[in-house]
Amino acid sequence: MTVADPAAAALAEATQGRRPSGGMLRYTVRRVLTALGTVVFVIVVNFVLFRLLPGDPIGLYTRGRNVSAQQLVKLREQLNRPFLEQFLTYIRNPFSSTLSSTKYNQPVWDVIYPHIWPTVLLLGVSTILSTVIGIWLGIRSGWGRGTRFDQVTTGWTLILYAMPEFWLGMLLLLVFTGGTLAIPDLFPVNGMVTPGVDTSTPAGWLDVAWHLVLPATTLTLAYLAEYSLVMRSSLLDELGEDYLVTARAKGLRDAQVRRRHAVPNALLPTVTLIFLNIGFIVSGAITVETVYSWPGLGLLSYDALRGPDVPLLQALFLLFSLSVVLFNVIADVLYAVLDPRVRT
Repeated sequence: MTVADPAAAALAEATQGRRPSGGMLRYTVRRVLTALGTVVFVIVVNFVLFRLLPGDPIGLYTRGRNVSAQQLVKLREQLNRPFLEQFLTYIRNPFSSTLSSTKYNQPVWDVIYPHIWPTVLLLGVSTILSTVIGIWLGIRSGWGRGTRFDQVTTGWTLILYAMPEFWLGMLLLLVFTGGTLAIPDLFPVNGMVTPGVDTSTPAGWLDVAWHLVLPATTLTLAYLAEYSLVMRSSLLDELGEDYLVTARAKGLRDAQVRRRHAVPNALLPTVTLIFLNIGFIVSGAITVETVYSWPGLGLLSYDALRGPDVPLLQALFLLFSLSVVLFNVIADVLYAVLDPRVRT
């Protein structure tokens, strides 16, 4: 029998202790570099795409605006510059625009900034609600597969998921604001706040929350099935693992096996889905914000499409794309933190 050298053992232990940190750092750097490459691709596509639109670009940029002859000459000089020169000017700072919004007659990013907070509020509330409720439903359904609860919740969440978001929003509006089915008008029809209410006061906060109920409920119901079904599927995969049999053999109760062993491992795909959805829900919020006239980025995108307001659309496209890339990186890194196997 060979006796291990204590110094060598200590060195090996220290080296092993550093490996996860180094592996995590390398993995994070790889993901960030990949994301930066994606961002470069998005910026290039964002520049080229809106210059391939058919028709006279001057007409697109000046539609609905009273533009003087001098402004037209200046605009034509900008748009007639060599393609490479325009591209180099754009990539120096994609978040600045030499062109203003054709509808609002303001720099595009000045138009976008006030609409970010309403969308963050709506998506934040709906994401938290759909995540918490969906995970709870998935755990109950997966642990009690085939039960009445499983059949009912899985069926209803799939029905809600199959509904177009704008149609679901219109149904909720019809029921809770139109006095349908003997239900009184419970919630505001549109907007984020009642005109004349100061949103910096507690009464204003309550008014915003009251306007938020229907839009947040619509998005919550629409995305409930994603978290519920993913959590249910992950938990079912874990039920056949040997470590659960070992945990039961040790005498742990069924609730303890579920809470301490099955659920933490089954949560990994759901956690990733949360961050991935945050980036993509923005596109879904376009229809919901339009139905409820919620003054966020979704409603702003709809107004820009109706114009069309080309400079504003270009800036919004870039913002939405970067949000998806950012939350993809966060999801990848978080998954690697929770599951070290991903780093290799």
